Amino acid sequence: MSSNGVVDNTSIDTTIFTSLQDKIDEETKTREELKDIVEILTKQGRLTQSLLARIHNCPTAQLQAQVLQPTAQSIQEQVITVTRLGQTASKYPFYKWNGIWQRDVQNLISSLQLYVWLSEGKLVTIEEVGVQFGVAVNVKETDTFHVTIEDYLLALCSTIEELSRLAPNAVTLGDFARPVQISRFIKDVYAGFQLLNLKNDALRRRSDGIKYAVKKVEDVVYDLSLRGLLSKEET
Repeated sequence: MSSNGVVDNTSIDTTIFTSLQDKIDEETKTREELKDIVEILTKQGRLTQSLLARIHNCPTAQLQAQVLQPTAQSIQEQVITVTRLGQTASKYPFYKWNGIWQRDVQNLISSLQLYVWLSEGKLVTIEEVGVQFGVAVNVKETDTFHVTIEDYLLALCSTIEELSRLAPNAVTLGDFARPVQISRFIKDVYAGFQLLNLKNDALRRRSDGIKYAVKKVEDVVYDLSLRGLLSKEET
């Protein structure tokens, strides 16, 4: 109470703000710790994507030596970084911090998907992604670093976009069979997406774009067919 008899309610315990500052400092330290690792992953990812970009001007016969072999090594270096990131990130709530690394992890998944398709002509599953990265997939524990279904599907959308670019470029390089392979694959993926009831707005918008990729590649195949550049089996 003040000297004039009025109750003084303006006094505030300053330790409240001291405690808040401690929490702010702790979060800043966590963010910087994670960002340091993600910056390495980003740099490695740029190299991987640069290597894979060669598919658009590399003849199929030279693909293994000029693209796939160096890409495999680059992806492996990223996997080592992701393992380190997972060990660090698992100490903190996943969905509080995953925005820091989400884009880079999606890019790595897309690179792996593209690499596997070019090497084996198949779709890599989310479980196989987890095995390759040495991390969990689609887990419920809030603190465990993992690959989410959304990350996997968004990456797949990027992979399809890249393959739709490859189709006409392959024709330019004289590979008329590649667009047919791409067409079959992305049609199957598109059919798979039709089975999904997507709640994520960003994912739904990206997946809608697959139908345009399908149409783009279909036009390439149709043009090749009209020109008589495909065998009956391919047609």
